[in-house]
Amino acid sequence: MSSSDVPALRSGLAVLRLLAGHAGPVSAAAIARDLHLPRSTTYHLLNELTAAGFVAHLPAERRYGLGIAAFELGSAYLRHDPLERLAGPLLRKLVDRIGHTAHLGVLHGNESLYLIKERPARPETLVTDVGVRLPAHLTASGRAMLRHLPAAHVRALFPSSASFVRRTTRGPDSLAALRRTLAAERRLGWSLEDGHVTAGFASVAAPVFDHGARPLAAISVTLRHHCPEDTPCRETFPTLAGEVATAAADLTTRIGGSVPA
Repeated sequence: MSSSDVPALRSGLAVLRLLAGHAGPVSAAAIARDLHLPRSTTYHLLNELTAAGFVAHLPAERRYGLGIAAFELGSAYLRHDPLERLAGPLLRKLVDRIGHTAHLGVLHGNESLYLIKERPARPETLVTDVGVRLPAHLTASGRAMLRHLPAAHVRALFPSSASFVRRTTRGPDSLAALRRTLAAERRLGWSLEDGHVTAGFASVAAPVFDHGARPLAAISVTLRHHCPEDTPCRETFPTLAGEVATAAADLTTRIGGSVPA
């Protein structure tokens, strides 16, 4: 890299930091203004970052947000020691209290990626394991994080009907259905999937937040359960959801995060 490339690199990193600090997508004009950059330079940087996947362009809104590559980079950091070392003991204690399998997961694009799995003394066979990826719109842990992302960001992660794969007959099968589910879970206070990933099993999840009150990860608990219709038996889960939420809040505190106001 030549010395002439360094200012461009610094400007590109400044663009990423600015986008990361906003709750929603930002216009090119606002980026140029806030960073004191020429408009031509701003568009050049945005085009390069978009091509590399670090920025997502939302043409309908004429705005830009963080792209999939930025989240993959963040997830790679989280897969190293800090998060996992702090989360492991918390999940172990949670499993000992409730007697069900617990996971720590992060978003990897529009998938849930599982980093830790803690099992009780008599575990049940689950499809989830460390390194496994599942569609985020079907998993409780994925939706626990998605419901705290801006609507435009969720739309960027699920751009078409092909994004909505299904594993059973249950779960959101369109962006509109996902939005309704996320809105219902925001009101409920926890995320729940009942037979969306594996028939006969349900999961409850709560998000873990970073210092900017953004969802970094989620803690989930999975157990045998089945409701006869595609309507969760929510009265079954408040106590369990409280345990999961307490563990997630504890991890948020330990990593120096803050809960959204």
